[in-house]
Amino acid sequence: MPIDWDERNGVFHLYNDHVSYLMKVVHGKYLAHLYWGKRVQVLQPDSILSFKSRAFSPASEPLDPQFSLDSLPQEYPAFGNGDFRSPAYQLRTMDGSTITEFVYNSHEIYQGKRPLKGLPHAYVEEKNEADSLVVTLVDSLIGVGINLQYTIYRNMDVLTRSASIEHLGKQDVELHKCMSMSVDFHQANWDFLHLQGTWGREQHLERFPLHHGIQTISSARGASSHLHNPFVALLEKNANEEQGEVYGVSLVYSGNFAATVEVDPFETARLSIGINPFDFIWLLKPGDTFQTPEALMVYSSEGLGMMSRTFHRLLRERLCRGIYRDKSRPVLINNWEATYFKFTEKRLKEIIDAGKELGMELFVLDDGWFGHRDNDKSSLGDWDVNKKKLPHGLKGLAKYVQKKGMIFGLWIEPEMVSPDSNLYRAHPDWCLHVPDRRRTESRNQLVLDLSREDVCNWMIDTFTDVFKSAPISYVKWDMNRNMTEVGSAALHPERQKETAHRYMLGLYRVLEVLTSRFPDILFESCSGGGGRFDAGMLFYMPQTWTSDDTDAVERLKIQYGTSLVYPAITMGAHVSDVPNHQVGRMTPLIMRCHVAMAANLGFELNIDKLSKEDQLIVKEQILQYQKIKDIVCFGEQFRLLSPFEGMDTAWMYVTSDRAKAVIFYYKTLATPNPPFLRLKLQGLNPQKTYRINRGKQLFYGDELMKIGLKLPLIKKDFTSYLFELE
Repeated sequence: MPIDWDERNGVFHLYNDHVSYLMKVVHGKYLAHLYWGKRVQVLQPDSILSFKSRAFSPASEPLDPQFSLDSLPQEYPAFGNGDFRSPAYQLRTMDGSTITEFVYNSHEIYQGKRPLKGLPHAYVEEKNEADSLVVTLVDSLIGVGINLQYTIYRNMDVLTRSASIEHLGKQDVELHKCMSMSVDFHQANWDFLHLQGTWGREQHLERFPLHHGIQTISSARGASSHLHNPFVALLEKNANEEQGEVYGVSLVYSGNFAATVEVDPFETARLSIGINPFDFIWLLKPGDTFQTPEALMVYSSEGLGMMSRTFHRLLRERLCRGIYRDKSRPVLINNWEATYFKFTEKRLKEIIDAGKELGMELFVLDDGWFGHRDNDKSSLGDWDVNKKKLPHGLKGLAKYVQKKGMIFGLWIEPEMVSPDSNLYRAHPDWCLHVPDRRRTESRNQLVLDLSREDVCNWMIDTFTDVFKSAPISYVKWDMNRNMTEVGSAALHPERQKETAHRYMLGLYRVLEVLTSRFPDILFESCSGGGGRFDAGMLFYMPQTWTSDDTDAVERLKIQYGTSLVYPAITMGAHVSDVPNHQVGRMTPLIMRCHVAMAANLGFELNIDKLSKEDQLIVKEQILQYQKIKDIVCFGEQFRLLSPFEGMDTAWMYVTSDRAKAVIFYYKTLATPNPPFLRLKLQGLNPQKTYRINRGKQLFYGDELMKIGLKLPLIKKDFTSYLFELE
């Protein structure tokens, strides 16, 4: 079992063939972090832990004056009794004190991995895939225990961590902070990498050197947000796609989060991630337990590329679930940009007919099919079919789709309510709000209070009826605003700061019930695009609408950044009309197709208005996508050229046996009298020969990787090429 406990030295060693994670119980009670990185056989704790009496660092042990918590690398640190750095947790007792001292009490080692109740998480299908450790720390004065939960996978360089707070005392306590993980690195000479953005410009890479003090990314918007993805990485200075040490951490959570790195004066770095402690308090009564979300921790000694491929495999194989986990997805046509709210059944049938003719497999009916929804000012919450637009209802339209040999999909926005709706008029207290305060609207809507059991039950019943009303094979679950006036009419005053997290627990319960009741529906998550693109949502819905920005050039950065953590099969990508509706850019249809084909291909345009030439292009590109989509969706991805560094972007996907590959190359702006360029590939078998685009000439894998693939001379802006290797 790859978790060793050296009782004599108090050392835990979690390991597989490539990674080691070690910690030590110091002075019989303090859990210290020793090492996380490339596999070691054994190490000497005394060579890692060095103690020295320092001015203004309190002596934590009377018999060891050089020992101080202020300089001890810890696994789950507190604040207030010697360590002045950012704590992993903070409790407040009813006497007003926030001083706690949790010390080692016991541990359990077992094979497999236990699920987290009510929260999304990575899983195992067989016990021998992973091994787990639970270390219990106890503060006997207040009768509270902390269970630190660790799992290491045997065949993936992945460690997962979470914590649960178990209250066994007699007096209420308040939990003010409770991070999912904390790691103290022994040096701070790292770069900090994260994904930042906004609506229409999600998942842009930002990298900078760590500096003294605290650097934080976070969301307090009620969702993981467009602004910051719940992922961070620490990198060696020389780390790139192919080399260098990288430590990546992704939080399996869809709500408010914070990721923090603190560099102290002695050049150590403390990294933590978890629920954002801002505006968060959780009341623990005797007998209560609070479980944190799970953090996924990936170590790579081979740069960002290997980190990403490890995350991709983990999310694709042991986080996503359901029958679509191992299936490539149907090519869809969505009516949104073709019609917006103004459609009739006749117009939709014209789009369906054209889509079938061009080879599309799924028709998705977007916003505007319910209530009196002719714009975004009404009817969210009234999920009855608008018979003026659809006289034969959803069932009639879905039957028409089926007769064409396609499947039917539907857009919904369950978490929202319009003030102009029957639901709101009947239940004005069902939205998030604070008594006597205004209810701030965004997109003319309010947020339903999913911290309430009755609202969750209504949602489950309502959408059970909707999904049963027609042969629905796909659902796009949208969420188009962030939270304001975060309060609940169903919670007591002392629990109001629990609302945001209780909302997420309610949402996860709703999703668990509905996805279990309708296992044959492919669910796609959306929040104005990538506003909730996180591992938490992927646990229930195996793909996410990557961005509302469908411009091919903008999508290069968005999809490149998203691929840092998330595999291509989790990304929704559409070909849309030009001029592009978000930025007004004119790009060739082939480039738009090639960008969308690097993910789950879809279309969102007036396809029946295309020229004969463009219709032929679409048909040909769909046929080509059908040949390569399993390689894109299930192959290993290698990022070759970054859109953040120039006018060229390239990435490739390689099958696990290295027998086939697909390469996408994009040039945004051409240059006059261009040079001859070669693109160095990755991931091929160096000793095998490859044929390119079914040509006659053969190239060895090492030639394509060391010398490169010769690229055509490019004389036009917005040019792209797709190369198939076999």
